[in-house]
Parts: sequence; C-alpha cells; structure tokens
Amino acid sequence: MTIATKLPARRLGSSGPTVSALGLGCMGMSYAYGPVNDAESTALLRRAVELGVTLFDTADLYGFGHNEQLVGRALAPVRDEVVIATKFGITRTADSDWSGPSPANGRPEYVRASIDGSLRRLGLDHVDLYYQHRADPTVPIEETVGAMAELVTAGKVRHLGLSEAAPDTIRRAAAVHPIAAVQTEWSLFARDIEDAVVPTCRELGIAVVPYSPLGRGMLSGTVSNLADLAENDFRRTLPWWRPENLETNQRLLEVVADIAERSGHTSGQIALAWVLAKAVIGLDVVPIPGTKRERYLVENLAALELPLTDAEIAELDALRPAGNRTASEGEANRLTVPA
Repeated sequence: MTIATKLPARRLGSSGPTVSALGLGCMGMSYAYGPVNDAESTALLRRAVELGVTLFDTADLYGFGHNEQLVGRALAPVRDEVVIATKFGITRTADSDWSGPSPANGRPEYVRASIDGSLRRLGLDHVDLYYQHRADPTVPIEETVGAMAELVTAGKVRHLGLSEAAPDTIRRAAAVHPIAAVQTEWSLFARDIEDAVVPTCRELGIAVVPYSPLGRGMLSGTVSNLADLAENDFRRTLPWWRPENLETNQRLLEVVADIAERSGHTSGQIALAWVLAKAVIGLDVVPIPGTKRERYLVENLAALELPLTDAEIAELDALRPAGNRTASEGEANRLTVPA
C-alpha cells in the first residue's frame, strides 16, 4: 500500500502539519451509523491512502475504542506517511443514557490516562494531532491544555486541537500552547460557527476542520427522510429530520441539486466544494467527510477539482435550514450528538 495520488495540500494552522486538503472521518466505521464491517473499513482506509488522503480522524469514544484499533491496524503499513488525529474527553460508555448532555472530563490526570489508552489501541508511540473532544465546564481550559502540552513535551503528541470549542475557550487555550486546529461541524446546513468561531481561528492562525460537511448525509442526497434511516440511527433524533422541518429543508436541497445538475456534479460534491471554498489566507479549512463506501470516497475527493463561481457561492451562502444542527448546540449547551 502506497500513496499513488498526490492531492492538493493544506496546512493545519500556523503550527500544525501539512495534510491532504480533504481528510477522512472514521467515526461511522465503528459507531452511530449502522452495522460495523472491519474488513470493508480496512479496505476503505487503505484505498484512501492510495488516493492521496493523509489526514485520518478518530476518537476514543467511537466504538468505545474499536475505531482507534481499526484505524491503527489499517494504517500501520504507512504510519510515517499519514497524520492520525484522535480525541479524548467525552466519558460516555456503551451503557450510558444518551438522552442528556455529553459528560466531559478535562482533568489533567484524565488527559494523561487517555493518551496512554489511545496509543495502546492505535499501536503507536505518538499521535500527530490530539483534540479535546469537548470542553469540561468544571475544569479551567488552561489546566486541560497544560496537561495536553505536557504530552507534547513527552513526545506522545505532536500537535494539539480542540473540538466544538467556544471563542473564549479557543483564545485561552492558545495562550497556553499553540493550537493547530479546531474541529467543529460546518456545512451548508450548519453555519453557527461563522459568526465568532471562524474569525477567532483566523485571527489566531488556527485551522478549522469541519466534520459532517455533508450534513450527516442530508446534503449528499443519500439520506433525505426518516425512512432512509435505520431504527437505531442517531440522526432520527436530530432537528433537520423532524417532520415539521423536512419540507423546508427539501426545498433547500433542491437548490443544491439544481447547481449540481447545471455543472454536471453531484449534490455532495457541490456541498463539499462550498466548504473547501471557505479557506482564505490565514485560515486553512480541511473537511473530514466520513464514509464507509469507496464510491463515496472517490466522489468526495473529486470535489477538490470543482471550482464554484462567485454567483454559485452566494446562492449557497443564502441557504438556511429549518431546525438547529443538534438538539442543543454549542459548548455552553454540551452537545449531545456524536462527532
């Protein structure tokens, strides 16, 4: 297994590594999106490498360790050619009550124990990018990031990141140690970070890594209503799919589909091209769409060659969905959905 294709590259902020302009989110291979098939996922991960993907994103939460094991085994032959990111800090278990906010743990002793567990499961001696998955409201961010910085000094971690962090949290964290990336949901349907989070990252030289850039399948057209979802699919709980919101959102999806038809591309490619177009000088944007199918992997990567016109971007910018992206948005409300 070798990298046979060279994709456009972007740097993760002023302090981070250079990676392929589109990464791969690995959560769905182990967690939240239906049946697990390790053989198929391993083949997909290795195919992604062949196609030039160099950023792979996992977390200790995904499959409660299973996803880290899967990613570590699959990428072991090309370890030195890829950037592996993982996350710590959400303390749910398979038996947790998922109806409430996600419990977070940012205590320094938990940070130190978490990296050791992740390295063991991944089969690595260091992680390239280590995110705090959610801020712990009971622990000052300075203490958590201070412990994360110790992991850099110890050689267990190369770069630090935050996930779903508020602007003030980002500023305070960056004052303790350079932050390479902030991972957060960003898509045509998830726009709340544009007002304050994105400008803060731009000011501080921090990359934005959008997860779910395809609106959890809604923007790609693969999942447009509740009938498309398995009974245990967590998306059944999300506001976009509620009956009172679906009619409005379907009309917005038609706008994306019309642009796609005019240009000879798919709706998913248009949605990804829009996110990719948000990169500007001083802010690198590296989306990490997730998939379990090679067909969609190839389709997603083709979006890197899709330039949108200013008029198309303006048309897409105007879209606003019915319903928030989660049942409780943002750091202050303790996001409940996996990502």
